[in-house]
Amino acid sequence: MGHLIRFALALLLIGLFGAAPAPAQSLARVAFIGANVVPMDRERVLRGQTVLVENGRIAAIGPRLKVPAGARRIDARGLWLSPGLADLHGHPQTRDDLAVYLAYGVTTVLHMGEASNAFAGRTRIAANEGRIPAPHVYTALAVDGSPRYGHLVVTTPEEARAAVLLARANGYAFIKAYNNLSAECFAALAAAGRELGVPVIGHTVLAMGGLERQLAAGQILVAHAEEFIYSHFFAPDADSGQRVPPDAAIPGAVAMIKRHGAFVTADLVTYSTIAEQWGRAGITQSYLARPEVRWLSPRDRIDWAGAGYDQRTGSLLPRAAFLARLVKALAEGGVPLVAGTDAPTIPGLFVGDSLHRNLALLEAAGLSRYQVLAIATRNAGAFIARAHPDEQPFGTIAPGARADLILTRANPLDDLATLRQPIGVMAKGVWRDRAELDALLKTIADRYAAASR
Repeated sequence: MGHLIRFALALLLIGLFGAAPAPAQSLARVAFIGANVVPMDRERVLRGQTVLVENGRIAAIGPRLKVPAGARRIDARGLWLSPGLADLHGHPQTRDDLAVYLAYGVTTVLHMGEASNAFAGRTRIAANEGRIPAPHVYTALAVDGSPRYGHLVVTTPEEARAAVLLARANGYAFIKAYNNLSAECFAALAAAGRELGVPVIGHTVLAMGGLERQLAAGQILVAHAEEFIYSHFFAPDADSGQRVPPDAAIPGAVAMIKRHGAFVTADLVTYSTIAEQWGRAGITQSYLARPEVRWLSPRDRIDWAGAGYDQRTGSLLPRAAFLARLVKALAEGGVPLVAGTDAPTIPGLFVGDSLHRNLALLEAAGLSRYQVLAIATRNAGAFIARAHPDEQPFGTIAPGARADLILTRANPLDDLATLRQPIGVMAKGVWRDRAELDALLKTIADRYAAASR
């Protein structure tokens, strides 16, 4: 107990100070010389290119570009330059979490609810202005019809509209609809979201009677692949919790989502990690023994230990396998997928690491490496562009795009694992090499180690 108390007391210190800003180079102009560029506009590689970055944007790409005097030159000959990765379903809570994301090559994050006011405001702004080492952060305000899950509660259409107004005033990019909203409140959220530029994304809303009704009302993103199980393959109130839908029903789900043009979060790692620990006593301790725990906050370590998935009964593994087949069918059917993880709220889902595990699971499900990389790059950019057309584009390497880049030793289209250990990462035009990224991680690990003593 004393150990946990010391851990908890350390949270105040960590929340106040977070990751120290790294001494990254913030020159207005940076040139990558001789890179093999994976632009992700389509499946191709542009070899021997110079990529010029000016003021946080990609200014030009070409094999014989003249590099302006005073620009920082990065020798990328024989190396591979691809867009930064995006995790569009995360729950980071600290500046340290954001720094860890960056060290794993993640340059865009969508916080999907339960952010503190300080994170949603001060930390998000600092990240997006480049004042701290972090990805670009978007936030969603989770709204529900009851306090059961700890979200903002609305019980009338008037309150729902007020919630959207508050979300917009506080910089939230999305409303995340949650399970217990009334149908009237969901409709009001969707209508106000369209009017005010804060679109609705999220979970199954039981009162809507099915996922298709939510999409027809204006929801533009399904927050988990498993939501199809909860509210499409089975009626929202008829899911036993472990029954597996028939594969013969998958084409209908693909057709339904395509009719509405919605995006789907392909988060295989989320459900597979829950299934892995379901009913297996003691498995959480094995997660807490992994090397990545060095960068897991004391708060999350305490929460993981008490999550309780290992105390459940039955097996979710057949459902996890079904979801892999569903996601493959969605991808083959042309449904726009984005990557997400739910990290670090679920035991075993480490910030940054879990996104790379998700990419590996998508490849194992039968998607091509190009499809997988598109899910974590260009599709994320396309989703944000649809929701917020005035946002700076990202997700491809093209003139005018936000300069979010990963430099690797191998071609990610040959081996996605090369993205796990980038030579360096550029976020919003700020370059950090491997030594700087490792220094960030060490600072976090040392602080957490001190807090646990």
